[in-house]
Amino acid sequence: MRVAILIDGGFYRKRAHALWGDKTPAERADELFTYSLSHLNRKDDKTGEKSSLYRIFYYDCEPLDKKVYHPFLKKTIDLKKKDTYQWTLSFFEELKAKRKTAIRLGELSDSSAKYQLSEEKTKKLFAGEIALSDIKEEDFAFKAMQKGVDMRIGLDISTLAYKKLADQIILISGDSDFVAAAKLARREGIDFILDPMWAPIKKNLSEHVDGIQSVMKRPSGK
Repeated sequence: MRVAILIDGGFYRKRAHALWGDKTPAERADELFTYSLSHLNRKDDKTGEKSSLYRIFYYDCEPLDKKVYHPFLKKTIDLKKKDTYQWTLSFFEELKAKRKTAIRLGELSDSSAKYQLSEEKTKKLFAGEIALSDIKEEDFAFKAMQKGVDMRIGLDISTLAYKKLADQIILISGDSDFVAAAKLARREGIDFILDPMWAPIKKNLSEHVDGIQSVMKRPSGK
């Protein structure tokens, strides 16, 4: 059985950091590759053979190199000078060197780029549970909308299904935006598996996929 593995990069990096902590670009790329290949250990029910990898598709956005105002620090931050900028570019280069791995890059919206107070702190602030003096720098996070990532995932799912390039698609994501593409793939006879990396997902997602499976041992307490 030929397996195509599609990875929502923004989701993976966030979940991997929560599960396994900080890593160098090379370590994170090795981890992602190992995690992906763990899905191939299952044997075919009829032939008894292990699955074979068609390709790993990784979807993400290049980091922005603009300057963005930080409301808490009251100054402009040069994103290109932040550690995460070079880390991300190095991570992409490490992935490009991996066997049978293809990178699909969208872009981050310049107009949506901003430092934003967390939803939790915002609710508490307006509820009167905390004051402005209680707000700290770590309560802010950089946000920017992705453009083109979901479209590329959908197009690749459609191509894999219509051209019969894979018998099974494994999508590593926690998003529900893929539902329409998953339905199409299943109508074409593709076995569609969702891997949310143990993250909570909407209950009704299970009806739109053929299975939900997170692989490797989950770190305790995560």
